[in-house]
Amino acid sequence: MAEVELSCRAYVKMYLHACLFPRCSINGLLLSSSPAGGAVSVTDCVPLLHSHLPLAPVTQLALTQVDVWCSQTQQRIVGYYQANACASDSSPTPGALKIADKIAEQFDAAVLLMLDGSKMCPDYRVPPIVVYERKDSRWTPKDKHTIMLRQWEETRDVAGQLLESGDHTLLVDFDTHLDDITQDWTNQRLNSRIEELTSPANGNV
Repeated sequence: MAEVELSCRAYVKMYLHACLFPRCSINGLLLSSSPAGGAVSVTDCVPLLHSHLPLAPVTQLALTQVDVWCSQTQQRIVGYYQANACASDSSPTPGALKIADKIAEQFDAAVLLMLDGSKMCPDYRVPPIVVYERKDSRWTPKDKHTIMLRQWEETRDVAGQLLESGDHTLLVDFDTHLDDITQDWTNQRLNSRIEELTSPANGNV
């Protein structure tokens, strides 16, 4: 059973995406810049939508653009994440399963990550996520012991600092980009801010 490693950047951006649109279902793609084989290392994510998640044309457009960008930046799509509008519901929707299946066609060890909205308070002791893997054509929850988010407390603190400072509004998802194409869905400004907060000079991750 392959392990899944989540980077600080990937988790923080997923968390901020959900916080930025608290009454909406949100989704995105999980990326890796690590070599294939061994653990699935999720190093980044691309926030996609916060409205009309089932709209196939928009999703397909986003997948195509992200795929092109990944080929240019030596990354690959390794999974999908989603948070449902109903905070108490962290079950994958039919749409989530369909997109995750599509990713699994290209990457055997793909993962489906659901954010648990009922547990997304700033001081929650463990990551509010449920990770699924594809087994025998079905998506089943992974063993929690195979999911690693190194230095969780520091990662949680970074997310909290970005929320408190208002910097979570730097996050741009693909929906926002479609409304204003000058908005950068690769989120380089937010990535830089996360790196600042996780640098050794700040005593964090």
